[in-house]
Amino acid sequence: MHTKSLDAWRHDHIFGQDREKPGEKRTLIVVLLTAVMMVAEIVAGIAFGSMALLADGLHMASHALALGIAMMAYVFARRFAGDARLSFGTGKINSLGGFTGALLLLIFAAAMAWESTRRLMAPISIEFNQAIFVAVLGLVVNVVSAVVLLGGHDHHHDHGHDHHDHHHHDHNLRAAYLHVLADALTSVLAIVALATGKYFGAVWMDPVMGIVGAVLIFRWSYGLLRDTGKVLLDWQAPRTMVQPIRDALETGDDRIADLHVWSVGPGIYAASISIVSHAPAAPDAYRERIPHDLNIVHATIEVHKCDDVAAEAA
Repeated sequence: MHTKSLDAWRHDHIFGQDREKPGEKRTLIVVLLTAVMMVAEIVAGIAFGSMALLADGLHMASHALALGIAMMAYVFARRFAGDARLSFGTGKINSLGGFTGALLLLIFAAAMAWESTRRLMAPISIEFNQAIFVAVLGLVVNVVSAVVLLGGHDHHHDHGHDHHDHHHHDHNLRAAYLHVLADALTSVLAIVALATGKYFGAVWMDPVMGIVGAVLIFRWSYGLLRDTGKVLLDWQAPRTMVQPIRDALETGDDRIADLHVWSVGPGIYAASISIVSHAPAAPDAYRERIPHDLNIVHATIEVHKCDDVAAEAA
């Protein structure tokens, strides 16, 4: 058989990963906004002698780094989309970026809880006016960043809709979005705590709000780690995706002996299917039955003829 005769059965494994994602430009804008705010807070903290501002600036620096990782994930996914060494393309780089961002969020939450507990035990003086001003400015930047990311963010990840909602997770963009939400949350909590401390003398509110913020950020991070970890470990797709495949293929005498469906990138899936039948059809016939809206971009189908008389009688 000539090599050219095999071309009709070959396909690439790029699956659209070479195209620029909607979240890429949005993330770049947010990286630049975060970096500018980071510099402003660090400079202000040094100029006013405020450790609170300096600490917030360093916190922004950690998020600028995490957002930078998200941006790099987009670039790498496009640049190496055609690399034959990557069996199913670069789709999982997106989830790897999200997983890394979630780990950084967890580290930030732990550091935030530790520092807040330490300050609760040993309060320090706070330059309330400067700190409140910068916290408000930081909140404005966070709101603008959230609006920029909002258009590309998938909001269905927690609502358990039908299988269509499982198709379009951009875990990388979700990580960037959660970092912005974490920043916005800490800004709001800081404003409330600083205002309470300034006008009511409740200095303890500052570290208490820090602990509350750390707990909420931990919950967000855990959810993102769980979802991205499933993709990286080739976790079986949810029943809402698997069952339609069974319904489509198990007709007449055809039965599925083995079925694996897993994510290979945002909104795209691969499948490995083993079918047993007394009168099997060609693999392509089964492939055509798979619902197209499930976005199965790579399907490996094994077909086995069953000659077992006992099984036929059963």
